[in-house]
Amino acid sequence: MARVSTVAFWEGLYATGGDGWELGGPAPPLVDFVRTTPPPRGRVAVVGCGRGHDARFLAAQGYDVTAVDFSTAALEAARALARRDGVRVTFEQRDIFTLPQSHARAFDGVWEYTCYCAIDPRRRREYVDVMRAIVRPGGWLLGCFFPLRAQTAGPPFKVSTAEIRRVLAPAFRIERAFPPLRSVRGRQRRVTVIPCSRILHPAGPRGA
Repeated sequence: MARVSTVAFWEGLYATGGDGWELGGPAPPLVDFVRTTPPPRGRVAVVGCGRGHDARFLAAQGYDVTAVDFSTAALEAARALARRDGVRVTFEQRDIFTLPQSHARAFDGVWEYTCYCAIDPRRRREYVDVMRAIVRPGGWLLGCFFPLRAQTAGPPFKVSTAEIRRVLAPAFRIERAFPPLRSVRGRQRRVTVIPCSRILHPAGPRGA
């Protein structure tokens, strides 16, 4: 599983057409959520942004978007698509686990979809630490977590609602968990949407 923590792994998938997560447009659960119950506007991070479809959608809705991905190839395509659509998105090529070094408490919110399931599962608590570090207290994390039922060894690696609740709980207040109104073919009944708000904790081993 350590291979998913390397740039070469993801560049290889893009180079060989192995990007089976590519939707060609913004994720339907994100579109529906933002149109019905939009999170507060502000500065938003899109982690594991791929070709940037979700990032462009959020930018078009008035959010100040920073989109991050490991893959140079993905970001080259993302920048070209943003220019085509005339939307402003800041794209960064980097390991998401380095974000606290330069973006501590920099974001009002984070959109998560197919990043959590792509990282080494042993780093999921570390992922939550990163989200807590980059989201301002009182900010939000909107996650569309997939796959609830695994069809391959991964990535994507299987998730469960119980595990997500357990891992997020120290840092985020989970507001609810529900199946999306719409999902792409092949992902129906394998996705859960979980909106959360960032909690401010007293100083401790995991920090505030």
